[in-house]
Amino acid sequence: MLDLRPVIYLVGLLTFTLGALMLLPMALDLSRGDPNWRGFALSGFASLLVGGLLAGATRNSLGVGLGRRQSFLLASSLWLVLPAFASVPFMIGAPQASWTDAYFEAISGMTTTGTTVFVGLDDMPRGVLLWRSILQWLGGLGIVVVALVFLPVLRVGGMQHFQSEGFDTLGKIMPRVYDISRALLQVYLALTLAAIIAYMAFGMGGFDALNHGLTTVATGGFSTTDQSFAAFTGPLEYVSVLFMVLAGLPFIRLIQLMGGQPTALLQDVQVRAFLRWIAYAVGVIVLYRFATEEGTLLDILRGTLFNVVTLFTGTGYGSEDVSAWGDFPLMVVMLVGFIGACTASTGCSLKVFRFLVLFEAIKLRMRQLGSPHQVVALRLGGKRLEEDVVSSVIVMFTAFAGIFALLAAALALSGLDTRTALTAAWTAICNIGPAFGPEVGPTGAVDQFSTVAKWLMMLGMYLGRLEVLAVLVLFFPRFWRS
Repeated sequence: MLDLRPVIYLVGLLTFTLGALMLLPMALDLSRGDPNWRGFALSGFASLLVGGLLAGATRNSLGVGLGRRQSFLLASSLWLVLPAFASVPFMIGAPQASWTDAYFEAISGMTTTGTTVFVGLDDMPRGVLLWRSILQWLGGLGIVVVALVFLPVLRVGGMQHFQSEGFDTLGKIMPRVYDISRALLQVYLALTLAAIIAYMAFGMGGFDALNHGLTTVATGGFSTTDQSFAAFTGPLEYVSVLFMVLAGLPFIRLIQLMGGQPTALLQDVQVRAFLRWIAYAVGVIVLYRFATEEGTLLDILRGTLFNVVTLFTGTGYGSEDVSAWGDFPLMVVMLVGFIGACTASTGCSLKVFRFLVLFEAIKLRMRQLGSPHQVVALRLGGKRLEEDVVSSVIVMFTAFAGIFALLAAALALSGLDTRTALTAAWTAICNIGPAFGPEVGPTGAVDQFSTVAKWLMMLGMYLGRLEVLAVLVLFFPRFWRS
């Protein structure tokens, strides 16, 4: 019989931690004399109480570590349970949102999607703005831990390739969590502090710099203003691009870089492809815009670079209306959104690694058609790719495409315009942020979407953030019998 106590213990422990973190926005609102602090106080107390009781009742359950099925349950349940507690301050405090809107904002934050249903951010209590940023920062760190610790062992979507990429996660999972998480946290904190300092050095106010530092490194995209990054155009866009790119790199390589091993980063085939594809996308859009729009080349280059990188990494800030560039640029940015950042980064979507594997598999197949008797091993970056890695990547592509198509159709049936339904499905399953269409508000908020459409988008965010297969496997009876 499956022992759920280790899963309950960890969920309880993290719920308790979430409750403790609610004290930060509570203290901020209290220091400013904003009565909204009471909402965070009540929510924090409830989270501390429930999390403490759950963890306390099962505190002796981790002696034998987590098994495979328990790991799937843990990874899948965290992104459902924690947003439920995180949404409470939005309901009992400002903006006194409905359950649907509050949960939407919380799950959008913790999955680092960045799509919002809130308008009037400029007038929101500062505690609310800080809490949204904290949720994204936690979600960004959490997904890297899941990607490096759990998914390789669970052999989901080719992630097993990374078992030997710096951390050995074979065997028992939990004994390695502390070591891996500590190294990740150090890099994550260093990047966050550097981003905050850089934003302030280039003219952003302290509170805005804090929030944007948290959401940039998490590749989340929540902002402190309805204008998003349009309120900070100029040199700050280049600062943001730098840290979005860094956050989109494999954290294994960043850990090695901080340890004095820069060669691993420079020689990583995934990193080189990521940077190269960004350059290609920016280049073709700049040429198109320069030929069809008025404006200086520098302004077009800066705006294109920022908005392409923010969509490529899944951060989702906006400094311009991308849909106004034309159909061709919109097609390109949607394509890069499907690609996403590097594997084991805070980025989103299918990831560069999987596309590289797919391309190599196609090239090998074409070679075999021409020379059917030739035996050639499939390699990526000088390392042999095992057959199970290739097959799981192909399955991942198939599942991702199928979920996207079903989600887009369901959103269209919910009453959304076709363009809106397609981009809403794209932004949800790829965890990007912005959607485009007549139902999307002028600030980019989706507050006018129906309740059904919002829940469909939440489902897409959840499936996309957990790599689709990690959730779908729970619905197979054979998984529970094995």
